[in-house]
Amino acid sequence: MKQVKVGIIGGGLMGREAASAFARWFVLNDFPVQPVLIALCDLNTSLFEWYKQIPTITQFTTSYHELLANPEVEVVYAAVPHNLHEQVYLDVIKAGKDLLAEKPFGIDLIAARRIEEAVRKSNSFVRCSSEFPFLPGPQRVIKEIQSGKLGKIISIRSAFHHASDLDETKPINWKRQVKTCGEIGVMGDLGMHVAHVPLRLGWKPKTVYAQLQKLVKERPDGKGGTAICDTWDNAIIHCSVEIDGILTPMTWETFRMAPTETNTWIIEVIGTKGGFKYSTKEPKTFWEYEISGKDQWWKKTDLGFTSVFPTITGAIFEPGFPDCFMQMLAAYFAEREGKLGNKFGCATPQEAVLSHEVFDAALLSHKEQRVVTL
Repeated sequence: MKQVKVGIIGGGLMGREAASAFARWFVLNDFPVQPVLIALCDLNTSLFEWYKQIPTITQFTTSYHELLANPEVEVVYAAVPHNLHEQVYLDVIKAGKDLLAEKPFGIDLIAARRIEEAVRKSNSFVRCSSEFPFLPGPQRVIKEIQSGKLGKIISIRSAFHHASDLDETKPINWKRQVKTCGEIGVMGDLGMHVAHVPLRLGWKPKTVYAQLQKLVKERPDGKGGTAICDTWDNAIIHCSVEIDGILTPMTWETFRMAPTETNTWIIEVIGTKGGFKYSTKEPKTFWEYEISGKDQWWKKTDLGFTSVFPTITGAIFEPGFPDCFMQMLAAYFAEREGKLGNKFGCATPQEAVLSHEVFDAALLSHKEQRVVTL
């Protein structure tokens, strides 16, 4: 396989997931390119010890500018807090590198537009991270919707739910503060996960009405005191989208405080002739709504491991988060190489900006308690 040399900026949780995916790249069958991790940047040098398990890394640095000055680095995966997105991403593009950027692609709409503009003026190949659509269930939903089986679409629901913040003793981190996470709060943290599939299917919201919640106002600061939590914990965005000349309700849900939910991604689309739904709570189950005469019912199918990019894994097994993360990376590198074909691709800079336009409208809607037209 052709090798592509990669650098990671931000070696925390997602950086390690990316490094792990690169290390087991050989599970992909007949893939055109092989990413090779050669450089790592993080301010926390204690992370370097974990990465020293990877023999291909030749550069460890606390300065991302040093990583960008490395002529061998071709692609950068950047996983940094939202307040750093704009400057880091612009510097990556200015350095002539290709970029897989973490969501939400800027701390706010203004930042996202600046990044997207820089991409358009450059030769850099840039995409935004969004893993869950690469599971077999979402892929089946997308395929069935595109088949036209649904008839007239009645409703759309896309959701991502967490429950870990229900523990009010959980120490604060950067995702719970406006200065680092952004005013959009949970929408920026989880929103691309719910926006990616609807936007890729062409369902761009025309109107927005939002209900936002701040449920925990303070958390332990990790130093014996408390710190202010000023981001939104939960958000429901009620949209209308025009499909075949009909205004259709579409709901985007992003919850950090959803009882019983660990890390649940949901998509549900209902039409006049049928419907489809999938949830990571039942990771191998695809639900299909059928109509026959006056009878209506839901049926379920076990999908197994039917990935976007074929692997050595047998179809009888179940996929997990590391698998959909690797499939997303595969989509990035395949599209970069011009070999994506008709397969599902990573979120584009334009889709990232569209998601920010919805989140920005949601802030205004909640503030003024009205419907906002995009």
